Amino acid sequence: MNEPSPEPSAAVTVERVDAKHRYEIRVDGERAGLAAYRDRGAQRVFHHTVVFDAFAGRGLAGQLVQRALDDVRKAGMRIVPVCPYVAKFLTKHEEYTDITDPVTPEVLEWLESELG
Repeated sequence: MNEPSPEPSAAVTVERVDAKHRYEIRVDGERAGLAAYRDRGAQRVFHHTVVFDAFAGRGLAGQLVQRALDDVRKAGMRIVPVCPYVAKFLTKHEEYTDITDPVTPEVLEWLESELG
């Protein structure tokens, strides 16, 4: 007996919200999580990723990060994975190695000044 998957018709979208320096993932229009970044020249420095508890366990964080990284590539930018989730994602997705820069003390110092 096949059980239906939860919410099979749920529409999942990812949008870059430049004014808030983040990508947002939405399920049926409701914000389900975000990946926060700051741009440092041609680098997009990802520093925080979260999926809200009500949406946990659906693989949304992976979808969010993958679409965000695809957007970075399309924009001709590079990834700096300060966020532990993004860093872990990159260890399993080598297709982004060519556009990934290391996290350096200079990047961390810059990010701290950006975030206040």
